[in-house]
Amino acid sequence: MSGKGAGRLRWWIIGLVTLGTILNYLARSTLSVAAPTLKTEFAMTTEQYSWVVLAFQASYTVMQTVAGTVLDALGTRLGFFLFAIGWALSNMAHGFATGWQSLAFFRTLLGATEAAAIPAGAKTVATWFPPRERSLATSLFQMGTSVGNMIAPPLVAFCILAWNWEAAFIVTGLLSLVWAGLWWFGYRDPAEHPRLSQAERELIEAGRAEDVAAKPATKRDVLRSRSFWAIATPRFLSEPAWQTFNFFIPLYLVSAWNLDLKAIALWAWLPFLAADFGSLAAGLLPGWLMKRGASLLASRKITMTIGALCMVGPACIGLATSPGMAIALFCIGGFAHQMLNGALITLCADVFDKTTVGTASGMAGTSAWIGGMLFTLLIGQSADSFGYDPLFVALAGLDLLAAIVLWALLTDPGRGSHRAA
Repeated sequence: MSGKGAGRLRWWIIGLVTLGTILNYLARSTLSVAAPTLKTEFAMTTEQYSWVVLAFQASYTVMQTVAGTVLDALGTRLGFFLFAIGWALSNMAHGFATGWQSLAFFRTLLGATEAAAIPAGAKTVATWFPPRERSLATSLFQMGTSVGNMIAPPLVAFCILAWNWEAAFIVTGLLSLVWAGLWWFGYRDPAEHPRLSQAERELIEAGRAEDVAAKPATKRDVLRSRSFWAIATPRFLSEPAWQTFNFFIPLYLVSAWNLDLKAIALWAWLPFLAADFGSLAAGLLPGWLMKRGASLLASRKITMTIGALCMVGPACIGLATSPGMAIALFCIGGFAHQMLNGALITLCADVFDKTTVGTASGMAGTSAWIGGMLFTLLIGQSADSFGYDPLFVALAGLDLLAAIVLWALLTDPGRGSHRAA
């Protein structure tokens, strides 16, 4: 059945997830934009700031697996709602910080509650979309990560300049609180949604015939499957790039190019705009490849590899002769990472059963954030002494290694139904 005549409710659903992802990343990115102000306010060193970032990463890392399990147990509607309330209130609480230690405490709470966003998105895609539409659906909600980061510099800078740094956290937290209400009233699973037409329901169910066979259906099966490690290991290797862009671009621009808050607000959002196009490429390229004979899994692997190759761009940031050139190379990095990450996230929906996709995505996310956390620790210990340039080269090397691991570990069963009809 063609998707054109089957209704579009599933696209409205993924639009709602995308909005939630935007606000999730807007909340977490508030700190990175406010970091130069808070470093002065609290007399923080770069190493102390890295501990604040690590507090978020550590709780997020642990809670991704927990969040995925909770989402599978409670259901996407209730589970995502509770986590959204939690991250909204945790973000607003940042306004009460009095030093880097209390800031780290509130970041711990934020990381624990924000961890549900990607597993919830992956679970929604697995529940609402047939396989051939999953890459595009995943790219749409993944674009929310970039849009949230893109909105943060101008919005947070405005709040700080117009009011104070505390207002920035309150405003971004309130927006997430509003979205939590929208999610509760707007989301249902397909089996329960009163507005889902029979034609669209049949399209979603009929598409499952194209799916990968013999998916792991329990948590133990997931951990024992080669497919899980084929996704989790590349995510461990590639996530440091995105977290470095998220948490350190403003500080890099201040330390390397002496830009002020207004200049950061003007330029720091551009890499995340480029990342949106990377997400879009991750959604469109697999379909194009499948129409030309590539299998479902091969289309994801090729997309990921192209993104990894593009990471050579930000490896050259040390050669930049102006802040504009550095931003341009960050833009290549943003595009590259979201392209490869979109392919990796979609693979969870492809190779795991819908009853375990939240758990699998969460555990893969934990692996990713362990990698990001370790790299943040490296930045904190070395950036003030050796600069950022060697770190950007290392990020590109890790992504290229991730592509090699993906091809080595993820085998394609060669099932004909993976091909585009």
